[in-house]
Amino acid sequence: MEREPMRIREGYLVKKGSMFNTWKPMWVVLLEDGIEFYKRKADNSPKGMIPLKGSSVHSPCQDFGKRMFVFKLTVAKQQDHFFQAAYLEERDAWVRDIKKAIHHIDGGQRFSRKSTRKSIRLPETINLSALYLSMKDPEKGIKELKLEKDKRVFNHCFTGTCVIDWLVSSSSVRNRREGLLLAFSLLSEGYLQPAGDTSKAAAEGLSDTPFLDLSDAYYYFPDSGFFCEGYSSDDDVVLKEEFRGTIVKQGCLLKQGHRRKNWKVRKFVLRDDPAYLHYYDPAGGEEPLGAIHLRGCVVTAVEEMPDTKKRDDDNILFEIITANEIHYYLQAASSTERTEWIKAIQSVARTGK
Repeated sequence: MEREPMRIREGYLVKKGSMFNTWKPMWVVLLEDGIEFYKRKADNSPKGMIPLKGSSVHSPCQDFGKRMFVFKLTVAKQQDHFFQAAYLEERDAWVRDIKKAIHHIDGGQRFSRKSTRKSIRLPETINLSALYLSMKDPEKGIKELKLEKDKRVFNHCFTGTCVIDWLVSSSSVRNRREGLLLAFSLLSEGYLQPAGDTSKAAAEGLSDTPFLDLSDAYYYFPDSGFFCEGYSSDDDVVLKEEFRGTIVKQGCLLKQGHRRKNWKVRKFVLRDDPAYLHYYDPAGGEEPLGAIHLRGCVVTAVEEMPDTKKRDDDNILFEIITANEIHYYLQAASSTERTEWIKAIQSVARTGK
């Protein structure tokens, strides 16, 4: 039986169309022998496949001066494919792995890097995506809480102990040791995020285990709307707009609604830790109306809006696609401001937690 090619790397990139100068976000999968690209992460069939044998990759690519972090893949038939990453390190990681895959093909070798799943001996029968949905079930899943630690309040999160308790009680694992391995895999694949210094230090390799089975180690779901509040040192009053991170950028943007597709002005506040873009009613109000999780997102300028009439304004629209495939469309006041927002969001998506 023929072995299926290994998935070396996957994630959202922005791909240039082969016929027209249009750039669209695609879910891109780098295999040992080629690159598949899908319209959405959940799609079963790829929109196309680029063979790597005889190909070459070029980075940095200067063919498109107004687009940052672009690399070019030239196939054996001298056809060029252009991809745009969200930030410099992501582009370099893709280029590095593509070059390595091409080198192994030319040498008749297999790609040698082990995947996270294999490195922790995770059984192939475990579906992390399905498990994640079960963990988020409102009735039977992990309860999201408001927890306090070190004069800070963590909203919509839970402890590492709660995660392991749930995995054991749901019969997902046989014991707490297996629970730690499975929780680490969920953390590595982005289904769980660390909240607070204790869990973040462990995730960065400063502890014996990357995931902590502790009651003071906090975690959250990436699309939960998690945010952190800080106490005033003088009167212990919760300051609703003081989140942990530094404000990178703030201002008003037009946001398209998800259901009615109408546009409303919202005040946006971008902080670097945690990596969220919170939005508020511009007329006032301390509580955010919502939050866009930026870690692992793709942000890019767009020229036309899908599923809506074309707007009169040019060069001021941009799109954010989160790691959980949620699409947000925003409009800046000018092309310069749009560029500033895109660069700021790319920076936070790279460095924030």
